[in-house]
Amino acid sequence: MAARIELTRYRERTAMGKILVLQHHRIETLGTIADALDGAGFSYDCVRTFAGEPVPRDLAGADGLVIMGGPMGVYETDRYPFIRDELALIESALKDEKPILGVCLGSQLLAATLGASVRRGSAKELGWYPVRMSAEAKEDRLLRDAPETFMALHWHGDVFDLPRGAVALASSQMTPLQAFRYGEKAYGFLFHMEVTAEAISAMVREFSDEVREAGADDQRIIAEGERHLPSLSALAARVFSRWAALAATAHG
Repeated sequence: MAARIELTRYRERTAMGKILVLQHHRIETLGTIADALDGAGFSYDCVRTFAGEPVPRDLAGADGLVIMGGPMGVYETDRYPFIRDELALIESALKDEKPILGVCLGSQLLAATLGASVRRGSAKELGWYPVRMSAEAKEDRLLRDAPETFMALHWHGDVFDLPRGAVALASSQMTPLQAFRYGEKAYGFLFHMEVTAEAISAMVREFSDEVREAGADDQRIIAEGERHLPSLSALAARVFSRWAALAATAHG
């Protein structure tokens, strides 16, 4: 009974909590991150920069910031002026020590805000490839029980250096830095842990030119997704729920 009462109190405390989400493309949605936020009692406001919605100057009462992926590059500010506003927002969130979760482009934006170089890689990493956890990941609050190696979906052409003061958490054979943590609350994941089967199908349709450019096979990506998604989604549920718990703590 006491545990049930405490859970009820937790939900009441977080019921009014809010997460701000930066969305760069109509199909690159929260995916399973939404499940974690729902489970923690958060609402979330999506700023659809691809539709011209303005980026706030700060989180304005939001308890955390999620930055999703997209086809643009951090360095393409002339073509996508909103990127400058996003970098300023991330800087504000870092200053306020709010939890941040960056996925793919989001991780690149976080790295750039922290002063790291973001640039085109030697080739696109697109498809299902192994991710290897670093030794430091074993002590990380989000990744502490992740397998040493697991399969994840990759969909990026840009790479970045480890920001000064950050901790490297993961790598792949093609990309030395796949995930990092800055401080205790800011995380960047270059690979896609949030995807669903529906999202994968949408990505191979929407970004078919990228699939061909990378020499990948769209049907193979979908088929491998059917095999690897169950274990990846189970890991994602733990990781994103722990990030949501960070934001719940920020909500107080």
